[in-house]
Parts: sequence; structure tokens; C-alpha cells
Amino acid sequence: MADVLKNKDEVGHILVQVQDDLRQLKKNLVRLTVQQNGEVLDIQALDTAISRTENGIRRHADDYLKTINNQVLTLPCIEEPEKKNAPAKPVKWQPPYETIPNARPQRSQISGPSPGEKHKSAFITCLLNNPFHPKNKELMQQNYGIQFPHLHKRNEASVGTQRVVTGPALGNFATTHGGLPKQLHPKSLPECEHTNAGLQPSAADLSSVQTPPQPKAVHVLQRQDSGQNESEKACKREMDVSRDGMALGRSSTESPTSRTMRTPPPSAASASSDNRVLTRGLARLTPLNLQSIPVPAAVSKYPFTIVEGQIDPDAPDYCRFKKQYCLCWGAIVEALDQLQRMLLDFAVPLARVCGERLAACVQSSELDWRGSRGWCTHVEKLLSVLENRDEVWDLMCQPGQRYKGNGGHQAAAVCIQTCWRRYSAHTAYLLQLRPKWAAQIIAMSLLKRAKLGHLKKSLQASRLRQLENYRIRAESLAANWKHITSTKRTIIHIPSLGYSQHQRLSLRGFDVLQNTQMGRLCDIRDENVEVIYVSPVCLGEDVLQYYTHLLGLQTAIELGDASVPESNCAKRFTILMPEAMEYFSTRNMCLASLLKYSPRTLKRIKNLIQGKQAYMVGGVTHIDDLAVADELEVPLLGTEPAVAQLYGTKSGGRRIFSGAGVDMPPGKWDIYTLEQLYEGLAQLMTEHMEVQRWLFKIDSEVGGRGMAYCDVCYLKCHQWAQQEFSRHGPKQWRTSLPQESVMTKFLEEVPHLLASYARPANTSCYSTWTCFLEHFLREGGVIEAFPPSDSVTCLTVDLLVEPGGDVHMLSCGDQLRGPSGLEVVGCTVPQSSICPDVLHSICNHIGQACQKRSIMGHLSLDLVTFLDPSNLEQQVWAIDLDLGYSNQLAMTQMMLMMTRGTLDCRSSKLEVSPPVRDVKSSVRHAGVKTKAQTSLTSRFAVMCPRLLHTNLSLVYYSTFFLMCKAQGIGYDVKARQGTVFALHDSRDRRSLGMLTISENLQGALLTFARNLSVIHQEISAPNMQGTNNFKGLIKDIEEVLGMTIQNQTTSQEEKEISAVGSEQLSPHKPHRPTPNKSI
Repeated sequence: MADVLKNKDEVGHILVQVQDDLRQLKKNLVRLTVQQNGEVLDIQALDTAISRTENGIRRHADDYLKTINNQVLTLPCIEEPEKKNAPAKPVKWQPPYETIPNARPQRSQISGPSPGEKHKSAFITCLLNNPFHPKNKELMQQNYGIQFPHLHKRNEASVGTQRVVTGPALGNFATTHGGLPKQLHPKSLPECEHTNAGLQPSAADLSSVQTPPQPKAVHVLQRQDSGQNESEKACKREMDVSRDGMALGRSSTESPTSRTMRTPPPSAASASSDNRVLTRGLARLTPLNLQSIPVPAAVSKYPFTIVEGQIDPDAPDYCRFKKQYCLCWGAIVEALDQLQRMLLDFAVPLARVCGERLAACVQSSELDWRGSRGWCTHVEKLLSVLENRDEVWDLMCQPGQRYKGNGGHQAAAVCIQTCWRRYSAHTAYLLQLRPKWAAQIIAMSLLKRAKLGHLKKSLQASRLRQLENYRIRAESLAANWKHITSTKRTIIHIPSLGYSQHQRLSLRGFDVLQNTQMGRLCDIRDENVEVIYVSPVCLGEDVLQYYTHLLGLQTAIELGDASVPESNCAKRFTILMPEAMEYFSTRNMCLASLLKYSPRTLKRIKNLIQGKQAYMVGGVTHIDDLAVADELEVPLLGTEPAVAQLYGTKSGGRRIFSGAGVDMPPGKWDIYTLEQLYEGLAQLMTEHMEVQRWLFKIDSEVGGRGMAYCDVCYLKCHQWAQQEFSRHGPKQWRTSLPQESVMTKFLEEVPHLLASYARPANTSCYSTWTCFLEHFLREGGVIEAFPPSDSVTCLTVDLLVEPGGDVHMLSCGDQLRGPSGLEVVGCTVPQSSICPDVLHSICNHIGQACQKRSIMGHLSLDLVTFLDPSNLEQQVWAIDLDLGYSNQLAMTQMMLMMTRGTLDCRSSKLEVSPPVRDVKSSVRHAGVKTKAQTSLTSRFAVMCPRLLHTNLSLVYYSTFFLMCKAQGIGYDVKARQGTVFALHDSRDRRSLGMLTISENLQGALLTFARNLSVIHQEISAPNMQGTNNFKGLIKDIEEVLGMTIQNQTTSQEEKEISAVGSEQLSPHKPHRPTPNKSI
């Protein structure tokens, strides 16, 4: 490239020197008369020869300047050495000096210019070299006859968005004078000693490589002819036409020596690349709307046509267009070349070009596709200069049109090869990546497995450490239990329900369900006890104030005076709420898990129990209970999670009952397949013909949710089987021979019986038998007999298996059932259905069996009692065992605090001492209390841990208590009887607990039923009854009241008939509720 630039400078200097010599020779010939051999030389002939030579030099200078301005310096293509041709050397033109006579005068005869002329010439040259000087256009017109167009000033808004304009030759960039960088200003030309108006300025500009900057937008005016003669104009026109013919001819008309300097021809690869770029540009342009390109609507003054990609240089319209825009013809030729190439490539037969539009685009450099706008915009601009652009565009957008034009076969081959190579390369790439992907997946799987294994080992180690610490602390708690219970201590109550994830997610309002044991706060009735209660829900100020006021009534209850100030008990109980509830509000996590991820709450509990004896009481034990106990470093009064999961199910309870040797319903447990279900049910029905209903219980369900029943009366062979049973008798029936034929019949009909007549007890959880059976077989379950009696009573007993091994009965009460007959909604305390000694014996045996199986803490035992139809003897079956703190026990703690009484489960009595009267204030402040010398009185209580009514959420607690006060619902501190409520939450307010206390069971039931009726009427409207369990509970209480009155009448008659009171069985006879009362 350096050689090319060097050659440019040498040729330019030679042409300048030759023109200067000719100018000097012509000037001297005017003054000189030469005689040779006596003859006068013809000066006119010499002048003609010099003019002809000058025109030839001018033509070659123009060709050279055009070549210099329009060429683009590119690197030569890399080809094979043997195929590389020698570059064409520029042909140097030499004037025919032989035809010019040797008439050069002597230097002494030629006089040089004066100093003033030299100074003026230098000054004019400086002005000509500065295109921005105001006198530049005037001097160009005076000296050279060239009239430049006037540049209109742009608006200020468009100054900031001016585009850089490139020159037509070497890519020199120029903008307006204000925006041109200092380093890009055109260099000044060297001074010329002589100037002549007859020569064109291009002869003087050949010494400079750089070209003057072109403005962005130029309005070309009609050129005015200067003082040149007609011969010079014709010669110049002929020279321009020949030059255009050389520039526009593409293949056949272009000669190898038509230009002095040529760039290397493009290779096949570069040509195919250009075709691909153009094709891709048009493909991307296809969805574009050409109407968006602004095109003037005026008719073109200088239109011309391009036929089959070729321009006729002799066409009149083309010549007129060229003559009009001769000043910027170099850039226009380049744009026309690009337009012809595009039309040839797409085989466009006819295109009409708008000359004004083309010139405007060229002068504004909008057709320069090498910038940031890209080839797509360039194609749009090229099409915008056509008057029939829509027709051309439609033709170009036709499929395969590109392959009909110039180089179409090559472009098609390139496209096919490109697609195939791309497909092959992509396929090979995917094949190469497949092992890499496989290796990455294997590595990630191994890494993930390793991390999970490490995490699993760390969790196992952590849980094993927590379990070991739990056992160590449990041994210490067992050794010091008596000392701890007799001194000051802190009880941390965490009412967590550690059910499985499936159970927790299926329970609605799980957080409120965990908070139904707010009665645990009443443990502070013992002055040595401080309570820390962790709430699973956010409690508002109304709930906190209610419990503070309720717990502060201890002194008023003990003295029987409501006017006594509240006791300062707020310091002995603390209610905390884990901060993790905000982050896991929709996860239905048990309270132990929430507390585990609440470091601030754990830290506060540590501060509260620091230096004190404390232990933790949970609910249903979860693995996170051990983590919390280990974090707090306190013992847990509860069972190990693994043991609780094993024996906390329906099948696990029957194992304990079997080991304790207590009576339980006939049945089968650990049922997981249909064969076991069908065979077990057929066998049980055959062995126990007296049972008319069989129950099915899912192992993991609680609260009567997972229960279903089926009556055997729907069997087709039932009547025949009863006849066979009556024929053989009960004793002979126990042998296997009479049962074989009946069992075979039962086994055939059991599948149809269950599919047609089995019903879930709670349809809100399991709508159909099919749904119930699916969960039953997945979770496991038991088959159990329903008591064969019309008079059935169920009761619940709360036990405490102390760490030392002792078993204590904490609460006992007869159950109140819901509408389904299998769901417990409340109870009456104390129980009056079973002989206390029999009940104590059963509880003691079960407690000892639990203690042998490492079960410790609170238990809830469900029993059923009925009269055997065969011998009218009372039967007691153990039907269920729950490991954990029960709702009934929490309500019992509240009942004991409000009555200041004691519940003796050995005698099934709730005894209340009368209030202390006439106690002096000084003695009262000293804490000395004297008991009145009066006998103890009995009380009965009806309690419901969770009353549900959706309309309760519409009433605030303050309004609710005012409504109850207006309706006479309240608690009498002096008589120690009335109604007490247990609030569960401050947000939903759809559930609450209620406790009624009275001197007799009938009064307590009546008060409870009246309260339910009044509350329901107050919060409900005829058209808005809401979802509730009030009505079903009221109906059940009415049935119990009827049976209570009947039992009292029967008991009175027996007292009158019987002479010996010790033989009276009325206190131990069960209640007789509605027939077929379910368990």
C-alpha cells in the first residue's frame, strides 16, 4: 500500500510539472519571434500544437484525478502463488515532444513576476485552499469559471444530529466547520509560483492526496458557463461521456487499461459473501413497509431508466441528469454502480430512477452502507430512489428471484452449501457436545449427591446428638421429678401438632387449631409455677387483655368478691409469638418447626429461664421438638418422635391395648391391601354375628376425620347367616366348622357390599368410599366393631405418665358427639358412665403398658361403654389412644382455675370449697388465708374446646362480650358458676371455646344449650346462617338431657325398690343417648 501511495505522488508531480512547463512555453511564445534560415516560424501552428497537447494532458489529468478520488484501497486477495498474475503497472503518458520545435528562449530573456504579484498569488492560493472562507466561491468563479452552489444554513435543532460525510475517494470524513476536529482539517496546498485562469484547478490539486471535504446536503444549482469557448466545452463533454462509459460498463465495455489505478478484483468467496449479505438484507427487509420511507411526491425533472441492470450513457435523459449534477458526479457514479449491481442480481428488467432523489441521497451520504445503519437500510435507500419501487420490490421479494439474476447459479450453490454446511456443523457440534453434556450432568449429579450425602450425614449426626441429649435430660428429669414439682419451676408450653405433612396440608386453619389450648396458661393457679406460652398465631391486644383479666380473677374467685382488685399475675406468664410465622404463613408448619427457625424467640426464652428449673411440654411430638429442647437446654416432657409415630396411630393404640390386657373392640389392624381388607372383614363378620356395623379407621387421621362405616344388613346372605348362627348357637359357633360356609358366602359378597353401602363419616374430607379407600390402603388402617347396643356412651380420660413411672388421671369426661356421631365436639366433666374403680384400673394398666414402651408425658384415652344385649352387663372397650396434650385437659385447667376446686378422678367428683368470708385486709395483704368451716360442694361442667361459626368473624370481641352481658351470659365469681370463653385468635375469630359450670349436670347442659342458641340468634340472620356446629351440638345436648332425665327417674325408682344402697348401680350406669350413637 505504501508503494501505491508513492506512485500516486510521483505521477501527480509529473503531471503538474508538465502543465507548468506548457503554461510557461505558451506565455513566452507570445513575446518571441523566431527566425531560422531566414524563415519566420508559424507561431499559430505552435500554439495549436501546444493547445492540443494541453487538452490531452488535461484529459489524462482528469482521468488520473477520477481514479484517485474513486478508488478504495483494499488488501489483495490471497490466492495460490502459481495463479497470481502480475499487477498491471500504470501506463505513463508522455507528450510527443518530437512534434514541438525547439523554440525555448533563454532564461535571460524571460522576466519573472514581481514581488507584489508573488505575494498576491500566494494570498489567492491560501484563500483557494480554504473552502470555508467567504471569498473562496468568488475567487473560484473569477479564476476558474466554477460557480459553487450556496449552502443553506441548517436549523439549530438539526446541528446536534449532523452526520459525518465521507469523501468519495479515500474515506476522508468532514462535517461543518464548527464540528470538524482540528486534526481532520484539510492541509494547505503548496504555493504555486504561477497561476493561470485557463487551467482547471484539478491540475493544481493533484499534488495533494486528500480531497476537499464535501458537505452533507448540497442543493445543486444550474451551472453557468464560464468564458470558455465552444471547442473546450465540446471537448470536455466528450471526455466526460467517455469517462462515464468506462465507469458504468461492467463486463464487456470495460477495458483493462481504462483506469490508471485499479483495486484487485473480488474473489469468488467475497462475491458470494456480498450476495449472501444482500440476500439476508432483503430477507430481513421483507416484513418492512416501504411506505414508511419518506419519498417526495413531486415529479422528477431528471429521470432516467435502467434496463436490465445497464444504463445507456448516450441516453438524453441520462446526459441531462449528468450535466445537472456534474459537481458531485463521483459519488453518484458509485451509487449508480451499487444500484445496477442490485438490479442485475435480481434480474429487474426495468427501473426508473428519480435523479433529484438520487442526488439528494448521495449528497447527504445516506447511501453509505458501511456505517452503523447496516445493509438493510442501504437497500431501503437504494429502492427509495426508484419511481417504480413498488414494482421492483414485489419482483425482488418473489421466491428465487435472486437466483435468476447475475451470478444466480453461484448464489444458489452458495446458499445450498451454506445450509448444508451449517446443518453438518451444527450436527457435528451437537455430537461433540453430547459427551460434554453427559459429563457435566454426571459431574453435577455426583456433586449434588455428594453434597446431599454430606448434608444427610450432618443432619443425622445432629438429630442423633439431639436424641442423646433428650434421653440424658429425660433421665435427669425422672430422677428429680418430685423435687421439681414441689418447688418453683417454669413450664414452657408449646402446643405443637407434629402431624405428617400430608395431614397438616389437608387441615384448614391449622395455626388456629394448634392454638385451641390457651387454657394451658391456667397452670399459674399454682403459685410455684411460671408459664411461657408460645402461640402459633398472632394475638392482638384484645386477646392479651382478656387473658390478663381472666387470670387476674384468682383472688376475686378465692374470696368470692368481684370488687377485689386483680391479682398481679401478669409477671408469672408470658406469651411469645415466633417471628418465623411471617415467613412461613402458608406452609402449615407445626409450631415446633416455626420456633426452631425463630432465633430471637429462642433467645428470649433462654433469658426468661436463665437460672431457673424449667421443662418443656409439647403437643404431638415432632422431630423439631427435640431440636428446640436441645437449643434451650431443657428436658422435654414427652415421647420420642419415633416412638410417638409408631404408637400414635390407630394400629399402634390397639397394640398397646393388647399388651395392657384391656378389652377392646373385635377387629384387625395394619390393613394395607384389598385382600387383607376383604378377608379380614369376612372373618370378623363370621366370628361376631352379633355386630351389625363395622368401622374402618385410617391410621394417621385424628379427630374422627378418617372414619367410615358399613352395615352388614345389606348382605344378601345375611338372613341365612343369622339362621345358621341361631341353629348352631353361640358356643358351637365358635368352632371353625360351622363358619366355613358362611365365611365363603361373606367373602364373595364383601367387595360388592363395601362398594355399594360403605360410607365415609366425614364427607368434607372424603367425599366417596373410593377416595376413602385409596387413603386407607396407602396409610394403613384398622377394622373395628361398633358396639352391639342401642345405648352407647363414650368418654375421654387424660393421663400423665410421669418420668418416674407413676400414672395420674388428670381429667375424665363423657363425650358430646357431632352430627356424624363419630366426631367429638365437647364433653361433660366429671364422667358418670363408668365405675371410678373400673376406670382407674383400666387407666393404670394402659399407663403401665405405655411406660414399658418408653412412652412418657400426657396421653388421651378414649373408651366406650354399653350394656351387652346378651347378659345386660356393662362392657368397657378401649378404642383409641392419642399421645399428647389434649384440648379437654386444657379446658379442665381453665375450669379448675375458675372454680378453685379439685377434680378427683378416683371418685369422679369435682369438689369446690366455699369462698373465704370476713377476712381482714391486713391478713389478706399478708397472704394468710383461712378456710370456712363448711362442707365442700360439687360442680359439673360442660366444655367445648372449639365452637365453629363463620358469622363470629363479623363481630369484634368487645361487641361480643357486650352482647353476652346483655343476654345474661357471664360468670358468677361468688357462686363459682356460669360461662367462661376461651379465645383462639384475633384475625379470623371464627372459633372459640366455651365452658359452663353449674351445681348439677342438667343445669350445666341447659346453660350450654341456651348460650349456643342465644349466640347463634344474635350473630345470624334468616338469610345468613353461616357454617357452624351449633345446631348439631344443641341437638346432641337435648338428647343427652332426655336421657339424663330418664336416668334420674330410673335411679329414683331403683332407690325406692332396693333396700341396700350399696347395690344401687345408677351412678355407674351409662347414659342412654339416641340409638345407634356412634363412637
